[in-house]
Amino acid sequence: MHISEGVLPTWEIVTGWGLTLIGTAIGLRKLEGEKLVLAALLTSLFFVASLIHVPIGVGSAHLLFNGFIGLILGWAAFPTILIGLLFQALLFQFGGLMVLGVNTFNMAFPAVIAHYLFKDWIKTEGWKFYAGAFLSAFVAILGAGLLVAIELALAGEKFIKDAELIFLIHIPIATVEGIIYIFLLKFLKKTYPQFLED
Repeated sequence: MHISEGVLPTWEIVTGWGLTLIGTAIGLRKLEGEKLVLAALLTSLFFVASLIHVPIGVGSAHLLFNGFIGLILGWAAFPTILIGLLFQALLFQFGGLMVLGVNTFNMAFPAVIAHYLFKDWIKTEGWKFYAGAFLSAFVAILGAGLLVAIELALAGEKFIKDAELIFLIHIPIATVEGIIYIFLLKFLKKTYPQFLED
């Protein structure tokens, strides 16, 4: 779900960079001790997951794991996702350096929202844990899809159909990721419960 170079107007690119720099500054202050090591591992997860494309109709999408990163790291999702997207742009030309700020904000901001909505839910047991794990994927992924759709729509009428498709294509991805999050969070609760603490 990367926006490519040359699509967005300058004001959207500048706004995206401004918001990403603010989020990254806040996130870097949250990274210390074991959280720093965990952030590095989650950056790797984010980077590798994006290389596995899933065919959907005439297009394809890939796993994001931005909701999972948000649940675990909160604001530190910003520097984590920024580094992952930077390597994707440099190594595989996904997105681009000019739109890196916009693409980072699109992925990281909904992840932070998922953190605040569901962080306490995943510390519990029973239905609330499962609902929090599953719904965090929907908030993060569809939130990112919605931001991309809005930005494309603001870039011009010719991108309206693309905006709709980008949003819709990520509904099945959010469903799959929601199930994966349940298993990953169950594993973390059992083996590294400290990672789920603030």
